[in-house]
Amino acid sequence: MEVTVPEMRAVVAYPTRFVAEARFTYLGPTKQDKPLGSGQIRRQIGLKLRAANGCNLVYAMWRIEPKQELVISEKLNPGQTTSAECGTNGYRNLKPTRDITPPPLKEGQSHTLRAEAEGSTMKVFIDNKLHWEGLLDNEALALEGPSGVRSDNGRFKFEFFSSEPVSGRKNPPCHAAAGDD
Repeated sequence: MEVTVPEMRAVVAYPTRFVAEARFTYLGPTKQDKPLGSGQIRRQIGLKLRAANGCNLVYAMWRIEPKQELVISEKLNPGQTTSAECGTNGYRNLKPTRDITPPPLKEGQSHTLRAEAEGSTMKVFIDNKLHWEGLLDNEALALEGPSGVRSDNGRFKFEFFSSEPVSGRKNPPCHAAAGDD
């Protein structure tokens, strides 16, 4: 797939195990930037895990600008399901038990970003090397939902891979509202 717009959000259509991977080439900034809900301009690509909805999920984001870094966050807003309800509330960056600075992400380069959660342990790999490891809290562990991908203000060619569907779980109804992540 290729993304050229300032904001892209997607999840698979079925509940998954807690594994997601994007193999991508960074093609540079979008023609126009769109500020995040916080007002910040950030260029990034990332993965979603346990995406119960746009207000309750776990992110692994590889930020390109204004600062290159790997940031793992929980967005938790119990009782809220749409971005119109929760906006930019509920984000909490997780503290790593292991954290290695990602390689510089430059235009024209290809990389792999993989996130997986096994029990309370979350691991994030760049180009098959462990770069981040930490623990999810009980609220995030209780979330169930699909994996997905998102980007902001960057153009990317990418392939997205998710784990197999979780057997025995009912597929949640597909719904979206204006402004949903």
